[in-house]
Amino acid sequence: MDKEKKISSAVIRRLPKYYRYLKELLRKDIYKTSSKELSQMTGFSASQIRQDLNNFGGFGQQGFGYDVYNLSNEIGKIIGTDKSYNIIIVGAGNIGQAIANYTGFYENGYKLVAIFDKNPKIVGLSIRNVIIQDIDEIADFLEHNAVDLAVICTPKNACQATANVLVENGIRGIWNFAPTDIKVSKDVVIENVHLNESLFSLTYYYNKKQQ
Repeated sequence: MDKEKKISSAVIRRLPKYYRYLKELLRKDIYKTSSKELSQMTGFSASQIRQDLNNFGGFGQQGFGYDVYNLSNEIGKIIGTDKSYNIIIVGAGNIGQAIANYTGFYENGYKLVAIFDKNPKIVGLSIRNVIIQDIDEIADFLEHNAVDLAVICTPKNACQATANVLVENGIRGIWNFAPTDIKVSKDVVIENVHLNESLFSLTYYYNKKQQ
């Protein structure tokens, strides 16, 4: 555990990409790979890949490379896809609906158990057989149901208050799509996803290529 605490966030953020490409290899019935082949797929150097994996034991054998099935399973355990998670979405606008309909959600052990919104025009409707409930019912729902993670897709002016309610009612993992950072206590894990930041990075590199 102490060793894991020293692993940089940059390494952790590369693991899901390795996992995704390994799953693609399995879908193609490819069961053996090397750091060089993974480098060609991911864009990371072979040396970087080996260093990253060595943080967790290495997994490879010299002269053989990596067993794709075993490596994908081991990385899955590290990033937690070997478990299942009950998730709620708060905010059923365009982003909330897109996430609720994202099939990758369900393929990797994430179960959407509730959706909440304050708009009376959509409360009572369902997405993938999950009924949209009134946002005022969140506290009661969390009290009577096991929920691991919450996704916030509310407008900017509502996201912090929403996070406060979630944390007060036991949520310790938040995926935030609201266009601002949310402040939470240290015992809560939060991933802020800013679509504009990704888009701005794209336009930066795009314009560099045009010069």
